[in-house]
Amino acid sequence: MITKAYSLNIDQAFTKLDSNQLGLNETEANKRLAIYGPNELPETKTASLWLLILKQFRSWLVIVLILAAIISWQAGEMIDTWVILAVIVVNAAIGFFHELRAEKAIASLRKMIVKVAKVIRGGHLLTVPTSQLVPGDVIVLEEGDSIPADARVFHSNNLRVVEAALTGESLPVSKSTEPFPENTPLIDQENMAFKGTFVVGGYGKALVTDTGIHTAIGDISQSLGEIKTSRSNFMKKTDILARQMAIIAVVSAVTLLLVGYFIRDFEIREILLVSIAALVAAIPEGLPAVISIVLAIGANRMAKKKAIIREFTATETLGSVTAILTDKTGTLTQNSLTVRKVYTPGKPDLMVTGEGWFPAGNFHRQERIIDSETDAQLQQLLKVAALSNNSEITHNHKTDTHELVGDPTEGALLVLAKKGGMRPEKFRQFKLDDLPFDSKDKLRATLVDEGNNPELYVVGAPEVVLSRSESILMPEGEQPITEDEIEEIQAKIAEWSDSAMRVIALAHRQQNTKKIDPDQINQLVFLGLVGMLDPPRPDAREAVHKCKEAGIRVIMVTGDHINTAVAIAKSTGIIEEKNQDAVKALTEQQLLNLDEDEFDDAINNISVFARLTPRMKLRIAGRLQAMGHLIAMTGDGVNDAPALKQADVGVSMGIMGTDVARDSSDVVLSDDNFATIVNAVEEGRIVFTNSRQTSFFLVTTNIAESVTLVLAIALGLPLPLLATQILWLNLVTDGVTDMALATEPGHGKIMQSTPLKRNENILNRSVLPFLVINVVIMAGLSLATFYYYLDEGVEIARTGVFSIMAFTQLFNVFNLRSIDRSIFAIGMFSNRYINLAVGLSVILLIMVTEVPGLASIFHFQSLRILDFIILFALSSSVLWVGEFYKFIKKWSTK
Repeated sequence: MITKAYSLNIDQAFTKLDSNQLGLNETEANKRLAIYGPNELPETKTASLWLLILKQFRSWLVIVLILAAIISWQAGEMIDTWVILAVIVVNAAIGFFHELRAEKAIASLRKMIVKVAKVIRGGHLLTVPTSQLVPGDVIVLEEGDSIPADARVFHSNNLRVVEAALTGESLPVSKSTEPFPENTPLIDQENMAFKGTFVVGGYGKALVTDTGIHTAIGDISQSLGEIKTSRSNFMKKTDILARQMAIIAVVSAVTLLLVGYFIRDFEIREILLVSIAALVAAIPEGLPAVISIVLAIGANRMAKKKAIIREFTATETLGSVTAILTDKTGTLTQNSLTVRKVYTPGKPDLMVTGEGWFPAGNFHRQERIIDSETDAQLQQLLKVAALSNNSEITHNHKTDTHELVGDPTEGALLVLAKKGGMRPEKFRQFKLDDLPFDSKDKLRATLVDEGNNPELYVVGAPEVVLSRSESILMPEGEQPITEDEIEEIQAKIAEWSDSAMRVIALAHRQQNTKKIDPDQINQLVFLGLVGMLDPPRPDAREAVHKCKEAGIRVIMVTGDHINTAVAIAKSTGIIEEKNQDAVKALTEQQLLNLDEDEFDDAINNISVFARLTPRMKLRIAGRLQAMGHLIAMTGDGVNDAPALKQADVGVSMGIMGTDVARDSSDVVLSDDNFATIVNAVEEGRIVFTNSRQTSFFLVTTNIAESVTLVLAIALGLPLPLLATQILWLNLVTDGVTDMALATEPGHGKIMQSTPLKRNENILNRSVLPFLVINVVIMAGLSLATFYYYLDEGVEIARTGVFSIMAFTQLFNVFNLRSIDRSIFAIGMFSNRYINLAVGLSVILLIMVTEVPGLASIFHFQSLRILDFIILFALSSSVLWVGEFYKFIKKWSTK
């Protein structure tokens, strides 16, 4: 196979591959198929159901729970054992079913890829499965075809190919047949057709040079396997949390064992059982399940906002990103060329409204809407735009969207004509001849005869059309074009081009023949200019502004031209006009000329990079990570896949995205919108906050139980709670309310705070004071209650401890709806799930202590109503002290 076919002339390429323009014969094709193998990329293996199940147990939290279950089983505590195992199974089920559902959603977004190709073999045109193509085959390429292999173009009749998926170039590339110098970047190899791209115009023939994994797209796919993925940031945080809890549990149990055996002289078996109870008390059994529920709720909220989560823990990681590397075409922009300005000689510019391929909008001149049908100059220009055109705009009734069939430039002109009231279908029957766009002449032409004299309509590059024009259509009518008018038009072309607009000129003339002669397209009447661009999405600027408020850098990494990239970056706010002299953007070629320090300085200070290859995107992503950034990478093409996989969170496009990009990502946007990423980041921050608050709630409860047990034994008191009572306490108060706490929405201006630090743990020093205050109150009240009721019997004393511990936990739920904001600012009863959970917990608490059958099973005795009310009131001190702490904390930070 030829790795640099672009640098060979056509004869050399055929010689190198021992082929000719009549193609291979079937015998030779079969021999080569046996040597080179099928023209296929290795399919991404989807995880089996068993592997998906096993994946749910790759967590330190789960390992700690399994160890606790084993210890409980060895000690004969079968109820504890079964409850802990049930928690592990529930946790795994939540993660398994969510990830399975996400994979099914991704599968539904997959597009059908080309299955057959037109190939010349032995001089005959055949249709064969693309998998059977081999180097040396000659393929035929026509409008609408997907290109099935990498191939050297040797015949091009205005062949134009969209290569955005591979290179990021948004506009079609006109294909030539001439060789290019060695080391020409892939994006500039205009004599090559690449697998995975598609033809939007013209006709061509090409010699297959590379198939399967040896293609450009195959090289990218292979490079993905070289990128090693590590555990997600959130999984690392939960591992640390698990180790913290394991240490607390072991220290509590060992302390209790040593104190009981050496100081209190307990029998070894008796104190061992008590120590196991302390171990179970210190381990928050529900924590893995609750974290899974927090992630699942966040993922479901994101799905409603058009972001499908493939990797469960990416839900939280999004909230910690400090930089977003975003593609331009289709993510920041609408991926549809739209005419924004129209120039007709002798009049001020027209502004055109309307978005995308939807054929509706208005024409504004000097801030006033004009009636396009009363403007003769404009009508003539629109007629040319409509008829020198082979594109179609169709209405997809399922999605209620308008879609383009054909060349994007022609599509933009067709939409413009329809906005001006033109109905092209009425005139197309009058077409006599059509000359598709020619990259050499840089124009296209159509000959139309409506019954009068035939008219030639011309659309093309403005400098070409202008050079072939002898007259100009002014408001007064046609007249010879003057030098002043030419200078005015050239100035307009330069002005619009500097704004990254694609400028097209339109002209016409009367013609006597019924065929178009490309060499006789001259003596034209110049009609005007149109300026078009791929407009930013309407909400892109606001989304970028939100990112900046949230302390997140937005960096554009695109394969498109630098001028276009800069224009979109300015319009979306990625580039600000504060420093006019600063470098606004760099191309890959400029980056390659920098040393390591200069490179790092560039990506730290410049936010637009253009004409990038996949490897450069990967390098930028890797260097930012090495500098300590947590990055999200967005993209839709094969060229984006390596960086998507390298990023901490890869975000691919669901509509325009390729399968390779989606398979490399953690999140898929079902609407391809940058603003959706920002919404997902906001939800990710809420997920982390809820993970912290639910974890903090459970940890506070379990530490308070452990401290109560250890202090009671140290003070010479009986065990204040039995193991079964601890387990029921955790199920009644923790197991219901923590799940409700996981539903808490965001509070305050969550996107106006700085990103979470990459290494910020779920439990850290910032929550330590609050933890100590709560544990002191809960343990202190429990011990005081136990000591007070002990004279009435150990069972009623344990009932009092159980009640005070349960009530303090329930009040603490309201505390932990926000670690910083007052519950009264949030709204005491604004979360109905918490209200329901607290109500249910109170009912279960009363049942287990007051219903005779249940009370006897758990060794409780009924409390007096007055005692019950007093314990309830004392427990509320957790809430009041918590409110005071939040007030002091807020006051001290002002």
